[in-house]
Amino acid sequence: MTDPAAGTAPPDEFAARIAVAYAAEGSTIDIGRAVHDGTAFPGAVVQVPTAMCNRHGLIAGATGTGKTVTLQLLAEQLSAQGVPVFTADVKGDLSGLVKPATPGDKITKRVLELGLTYTPTGAPVQFWALGGQGSGVPVRATVSSFGPQLLAKVLGANETQTSSLALVFYYADQQGLPLLDLVDLVDLLKYLVGDEGKAELKTIGGLSSATAGVLLRKLVELQQQDAELFFGEPEVTIDDLIRTAPDGRGVINCLELAAVQDRPKLFSTFLMWLLAELFEHLPEAGDLDKPKLVFFFDEAHLLFDDAPKAFVDQVAQTVRLIRSKGVGVFFITQLPDDVPDVVLAQLGNRVQHALRAYTPRDAKALKAAVSTYPKTDDYDLEEVLTQLGTGEAIVTTLAENGAPTPVAWTKVRPPQSQIGAVDPAEVLALAQASDRWATYATEIDRPSAREQLAAKMGVTLPAPAPAAPPSAPAAPTVAAEPTAPVGAEPPVVRPDLPPPPASAYPAGQPSPGDLVRDSGVRDDSFDVEVSATPAEPKATKANAGSKPMRRSDPDPINKRQKDDGGVVTDFLKSREGRATVNNVVRGVFDLLKKKR
Repeated sequence: MTDPAAGTAPPDEFAARIAVAYAAEGSTIDIGRAVHDGTAFPGAVVQVPTAMCNRHGLIAGATGTGKTVTLQLLAEQLSAQGVPVFTADVKGDLSGLVKPATPGDKITKRVLELGLTYTPTGAPVQFWALGGQGSGVPVRATVSSFGPQLLAKVLGANETQTSSLALVFYYADQQGLPLLDLVDLVDLLKYLVGDEGKAELKTIGGLSSATAGVLLRKLVELQQQDAELFFGEPEVTIDDLIRTAPDGRGVINCLELAAVQDRPKLFSTFLMWLLAELFEHLPEAGDLDKPKLVFFFDEAHLLFDDAPKAFVDQVAQTVRLIRSKGVGVFFITQLPDDVPDVVLAQLGNRVQHALRAYTPRDAKALKAAVSTYPKTDDYDLEEVLTQLGTGEAIVTTLAENGAPTPVAWTKVRPPQSQIGAVDPAEVLALAQASDRWATYATEIDRPSAREQLAAKMGVTLPAPAPAAPPSAPAAPTVAAEPTAPVGAEPPVVRPDLPPPPASAYPAGQPSPGDLVRDSGVRDDSFDVEVSATPAEPKATKANAGSKPMRRSDPDPINKRQKDDGGVVTDFLKSREGRATVNNVVRGVFDLLKKKR
């Protein structure tokens, strides 16, 4: 095997050159130590100036090469310097940030090899979860705050559909109809193409039934991603994501996505809204000594997979402009080409872990990755990128003057917080103990467009059931039941959601019903004109502080007599049951269509 260190510079000269190139007068984020001829040099510190973190970055590499640990390392150091952090935790690995590490043999060996001072330390972490789909504090936003342009990009709407959606939002604003959740928007669309609302809409331009039908179908697809759990109130505020702890450290906002990783539209919806909110509300800041906030998007391919061009353009524009607001964005993914070129070109800091060249696409991606790095005589990058060990990376950053630093094969220093997830029960206890739990845990259900439209048409909606106090959920069937921490409040139950059927599938793993529901298969024959249909009433509210499932149709299953002992009924009320019913209905329509 040839030595991938292709340069002829003596080791001491190499180490001195790297140390000078990566030196900085201000504060820095320490990534690790440079390697030459297989040896790490403690004096060759590879780091990125904290002030350059708003120039964005990329952390890439094959599965198991150390990407998430590198993310964790950067996040905890930014926090230690008073910089708030937001990170999307797709697999649940980042919850360990909250606890000090317990150094084992591997960490001890790496610390000694790199000549580090190492003090195990946990970071201040605020755990969040989209719409309560996880252990963190629920995150929600209203449809109105998204606005027609942003929502249209998420829906993949064309220009005609976008302008029509803008017309609907304009009408809602003029009539004082709050659009809080997806059902509000669905019912308003149905009202405007119905007999009651068509005449009113004509006064401001009109809306074709065909376009309304396409928009309705796209909204239903978004609902099938469980996005209706995210839309609602109370809406999370930007100020709650940009905070420091009492000791001055930046709070790390960890958004739990393990429960929704198979529903990428839900993730991308929140991401687009949050970036847009940051850009809209943060003032211009220019170049600061340290960023106001740094975003880490783990598993970035989920953000861009099957994303419409409009979505990619929106992300690219936001990344380009948000730097001046003092916000840095880091994407974490397996291959650099998972990130579109228009976005990749704006990422000034690169940490590339090992790549595998097992397939033609991998080989092409390897060559493309090498071409994005500054020219170097120290390494044969195409060879070394396939030989990097776990916790090693090829690094180039931006120096304080904005110029790229020399490429450095780097052994990454270990984080001082725990590597790996903590127990979900502990995450739940920490979330409930946070001062944001009281603000966001209980969903507010104030009158919105649906109620106002129902009153306008003389439709009586079901009265909400009495509020149910929060209570602990039933304990899972396990060998040893974990004990909740002393003083922890019981988690809030969602009585508005049907209990899931007993399943052998582990938490976070989709059941067959979920795979059917989220398969993305659809019948484009539904893109036809919709008949004039008045808005149907919302599902019965489970309690005064909790929103129902927000299905646009009343649940006929709830009206069944449980003469089957409740077994069939409970299954039909489950997500698997609903998916089965939907597929049966779709099959009937397909059969009828073929017989025509």
